Amino acid sequence: MSNHHGAHRSPLRKELPQEVPAQPGPAEVPAGPGRPELTGRQRLAQGLWPPRVSRAQLIVALLLFGLGFGLAVQVASHSDGDSALRGARQEDLVRILDELDDRTERLEDEKQGLEKQRDELENSSNQAEEARRQTVEKERQLGILAGTVAAQGPGITMTIEDSKGTVEADMLLDAIQELRAAGAEAIQVNGVRVVASTYLTDSGNGVAVDGNKINAPYRFKVIGKPQDLEPALNIPGGVVQTLEKEHATVSVERSDKIIVDALRAAEEPDYARSSSP
Repeated sequence: MSNHHGAHRSPLRKELPQEVPAQPGPAEVPAGPGRPELTGRQRLAQGLWPPRVSRAQLIVALLLFGLGFGLAVQVASHSDGDSALRGARQEDLVRILDELDDRTERLEDEKQGLEKQRDELENSSNQAEEARRQTVEKERQLGILAGTVAAQGPGITMTIEDSKGTVEADMLLDAIQELRAAGAEAIQVNGVRVVASTYLTDSGNGVAVDGNKINAPYRFKVIGKPQDLEPALNIPGGVVQTLEKEHATVSVERSDKIIVDALRAAEEPDYARSSSP
């Protein structure tokens, strides 16, 4: 009988692993007389639990947990707005819509105000530009009248031949006044610009214009409407007939382009000052 049991235990010892821990775990039950042998599944369970976690694995697990928690919070925060609107009462929805309408109206008013300011700035810019243009044009016109700038335009050329020296300063002055009355805008006589303050005097065998002596032939270059200037000189008893009586020869030619390029230096008034502030 004892031999039978010894023969039975001998092969069991051969099946057990050779490297058995000296101190078996609490879940392990060593095989022995009267105890069943552990199956493969039981051994696998004993190997997995309790888990043997290293420090690095624990840190990775905590990081993954934190990342998942953050994503969950973010998704929940995005869905809060929609869920709040879905769960809102009809009165709350009406109030929200009214607030949106009021905000839209305020933004539209602000937009219109900005557009109005833009239009005012554009208009003021246009007005300033127009004022500058008018100022430049007025300055040019005044410069023509004052003789400080050159001028060109349609007009006439009148030439007076005085072979006998009978033409005097007052005859030439009458011609200038007649031309001005007919609409002459710019006049020069023998290279001297005629302006509002121009005066003529007799000077020996010739005439002096503003102190500048000129001699015959006297050539007038006049800018104005030719259809008005020439008839004004040829009226009965006018400039041409008066000069012809003094044995002078007068010729008048119309032209589409007369250039008056004699200039006068701008004079600073001694007493007159602008009354504009």
